[in-house]
Amino acid sequence: MIDRKAHAVWQGNGKAGKGHITTQSGVLSDQPYGFNTRFEGAPGTNPEELIAAAHAGCFTMALAFQLQEAGFTATEMTTESVVTLDKDGPGFKVTKSALTLTATIPGIDQAKFDELAHAAETGCPISKVLNAEITLKATLKQG
Repeated sequence: MIDRKAHAVWQGNGKAGKGHITTQSGVLSDQPYGFNTRFEGAPGTNPEELIAAAHAGCFTMALAFQLQEAGFTATEMTTESVVTLDKDGPGFKVTKSALTLTATIPGIDQAKFDELAHAAETGCPISKVLNAEITLKATLKQG
């Protein structure tokens, strides 16, 4: 079992309040977040951005392992995750994570690439934890 942790500190009410997020690794250290960073584009982070980063990273690493098991090594894989936050009654809900992958993988054919990308899409731990629609647009570049 592997445990990872982060903590958040919040001061004030929901809209005017402010918080800071710190991760165990220190990559985020007292990173500001609040209503303005979540809904108004102010500098800082927000939970949806962090989920998007986690999903893009997890999926890409999962695909690297899928490729390795199948005897392939990517020259480069670039993944973007767009996480959608929608109104849900009086609150909000993450409803979608749209993954877009562009990969250069020598020697692989389109069918095998599609198979392994789909396996990574459904098999990565972050995909498994998300209670949201997950989509994947995967492009294999020649090279």
